[in-house]
Amino acid sequence: MLLPADTPPAVADVLGYLQHHLQELTERQNASEHIINNTLAGLTAQIQQLTQLMTSPAPALIVASPPITTSSSPVDPPFLAPSAPTKQRTRPKLPSPPDFSSERTSGRTFLNSCTLYLRLAPEQFSCDEEKIFWTLAFFKDGHAARWSENLFHQEVDTGVFPIQSWANFEQQFQSQFFPVNAEADAVNTLEGSSYYQGNWMVDDYLDRFLTLVSDAGYTDPWTLVVKFRRGLKTNIQGRIATMPFRRPADTDPEAWYIAAQRINQA
Repeated sequence: MLLPADTPPAVADVLGYLQHHLQELTERQNASEHIINNTLAGLTAQIQQLTQLMTSPAPALIVASPPITTSSSPVDPPFLAPSAPTKQRTRPKLPSPPDFSSERTSGRTFLNSCTLYLRLAPEQFSCDEEKIFWTLAFFKDGHAARWSENLFHQEVDTGVFPIQSWANFEQQFQSQFFPVNAEADAVNTLEGSSYYQGNWMVDDYLDRFLTLVSDAGYTDPWTLVVKFRRGLKTNIQGRIATMPFRRPADTDPEAWYIAAQRINQA
């Protein structure tokens, strides 16, 4: 850039500096543009390669054949032991409870039979309602049938079955079909002699004795031993008293029960 001859030196220096700086900026811009162009070219080439790989069919895989080996004897396949069949557990066939009419003397036996079935086959019942309806199906005649019909009549009137739980059903059943004065009757029986063993086997005598003391509410060990021993046959009482091992204590009713059963089986 040519300057007039009369240009002051200071101005000439400034203009020279500006011209030099402008030239540096131009060179930097040209270098940046060159770098950008090279980068774009490289990216474009990579994109083209990826596109070709995506559109071209996959090359077939060449699987090398296994080496052939010679052997004097054929190789047997590995032996696989047969798996043991899974044995499924089967439940014993359960007898259904007998039909129930209304006799209070058989109420306890019937309810125990139903309870035993429900405990051994719980998978057959999904709720208490099914248990109750299944039990009511055995109420065939008499007071039992009328009581069952009354329950269903209440359901028709109210829209809700009057007994909602098995525990409540047991409670109402006991009030309807168990002996009215079971406790008093059991106490009176144990105070008399009609419960004595007599011609019964010890197991039968023990079963009846345990039912009586349960109904009577007797729990004192000494009382249980006195009542049980008094009802045993005289010869069994004597043999227990002279047993070769230690005589059962008068406060251990279980020991007396076992001793009597042992002598009966001897």
